[in-house]
Amino acid sequence: MSKQIAIGADIGGSHISCAAIDLESHEVVENTYTVEEVNNRAEADVIINKWCTAIKETVKKAGVEEPVGIGFAMPGPFDYVNGIGLFEGLNEKFENLNRVNVGEKLKEALNYENEVFIRFMNDATAFAVGSVWADYALSNKNVLAITLGTGFGSAFIENTVPILTGEKVPQLGCLYHLPYRNGIADDTFSTRGLIKTFKEKTGVELNGVKEIAETASYDGNAAVTFKQFGENLADFLSPWIKKAGVDTLIIGGNISKAHVLFEEPLAVKLKHMVTNPI
Repeated sequence: MSKQIAIGADIGGSHISCAAIDLESHEVVENTYTVEEVNNRAEADVIINKWCTAIKETVKKAGVEEPVGIGFAMPGPFDYVNGIGLFEGLNEKFENLNRVNVGEKLKEALNYENEVFIRFMNDATAFAVGSVWADYALSNKNVLAITLGTGFGSAFIENTVPILTGEKVPQLGCLYHLPYRNGIADDTFSTRGLIKTFKEKTGVELNGVKEIAETASYDGNAAVTFKQFGENLADFLSPWIKKAGVDTLIIGGNISKAHVLFEEPLAVKLKHMVTNPI
């Protein structure tokens, strides 16, 4: 009897990363982690084929012919029920997938003999659910999980269950589209937001967060950029933390790799609100 294997795929703004999951043991299959770089401004078929390349490589590493299912942690805006991209108008990321039935395109490109179940979940929600599932101590906590990277993702979790509606949280638990300063939160709490802030201070436009972080040890402008990022993030999150009764904050995404540069100003402003900061 062949192993029951599912594929977990994380769709980032510049890559897809995936691994195989043994559905019987609920464990990640060793040595199946795969990463493929993806240009999020490429044509729809190019993006889909890149994703499929990574998935097929992961399936091969798992030693099976086909997976029984594939779960995608997908950035929004996206129709998660029907598998359709809704990326128009907010930024240039994945605009060529706007109104595209991604689920059907994936099935066509993968061309597996048997029907493969494909499910989509907001990337921040998937990150939150996985974080809570992996840590029993969080199972009875009220969690706000945010992902900081190409975009700004968020999810509210109460007793391991995502809270998508109600008076305590924004619709679907999403914060990225809410007004902030002269735009929306996604404009500030993202890679492009940090790049823009650093450029405003220095006149220099660096390629990414890593480059800005690397200059922070000797460039005061970089250090201040991250300090303000942490302070602004705390100011933006505070009303929702209070409203939802959040006691644990989890931060992920590529910007979190530079957490030492902004966690102190963030923690100082949230210390009386969040009892279990992560």
